[in-house]
Amino acid sequence: MAIPTLRQLEYLVTVVDTGTFTRAAEQLHVTQPALSHQMRALESAVGGPLLERLPRSVRLTPMGRAVLPHARAALAEAERLHTVARRTAGLEEGELEVAVIYSISLGILPPVLRAWHRLHPGVRIRLREYPHADKLQAAMTAGRADLAIGPAPTAWEGPIRELGTEEFVIVLSADDPTAGDPTADHPTGTVALSRLADRAWVHYAPDNGLADLLDQVCAQAGFIPHAAIRAEQTSAAPLLAAAGLGPALVPANIVPAHFDGVLLRPDPPVRRALTAYTRTRPDPLTVAFADLLAHQARVNPPGFPAPRARAQ
Repeated sequence: MAIPTLRQLEYLVTVVDTGTFTRAAEQLHVTQPALSHQMRALESAVGGPLLERLPRSVRLTPMGRAVLPHARAALAEAERLHTVARRTAGLEEGELEVAVIYSISLGILPPVLRAWHRLHPGVRIRLREYPHADKLQAAMTAGRADLAIGPAPTAWEGPIRELGTEEFVIVLSADDPTAGDPTADHPTGTVALSRLADRAWVHYAPDNGLADLLDQVCAQAGFIPHAAIRAEQTSAAPLLAAAGLGPALVPANIVPAHFDGVLLRPDPPVRRALTAYTRTRPDPLTVAFADLLAHQARVNPPGFPAPRARAQ
């Protein structure tokens, strides 16, 4: 049995998408007899009819409906392979898939992407966001992205770059009693986590990695945080805390400018090391992005300095 060619699969998809052989032939820049011949060859290869010709359109047969998704998938994979080949040849075009945990896309990534776009305007960035570091690493292992940014992966065989140590802050509303404590003044004030043991917190949804982090640091301080509300999106936590729903523990880099809440440093400090990692043999475009990230990423905003780690 003959194996269908990518060209034949493209013909099938185009006929279905345009609705007629005439429009498909025009779009493909081939004659109708040539298109019909290739469609018959495809049907012979798969062992049955794929299309039924109607007076003014075409209709997929049951076999055609089964084959069409696989045809689309094969064409998409071929395009991805072509993109990788162009990258390897050093061309400034293609697509880079970057996977991140939620907070990274809020606080760290936007300035990096702005700098990248200036340097490589022909390279598209596809951003994939994950709520938990475990899901981020699983996505990278499954090949769903070229580069991941998040906490250090476990048992990772590919290159890992250390980006720095992220500082966390406690967010309170401006009228919160703790915010008005003379020993806890913004921006240099601190607050012992144990002082917030009896408070209802702006917590995170269970599948958000920051839920685990909050539970861990509070347990170390001797209590279990009670949730006043659980936020699905990391970006919502500081806003809900500023609205008076309770304290929130958030990365300092996601707090928006001109924020009307109060930020205090937790005591003891809460920090998280961030990394960028790729599979064993990253292509040149991925390496270039990782280099830019290592130089441009600002893990903490001004006023919350953390020592920058040396790239591996």
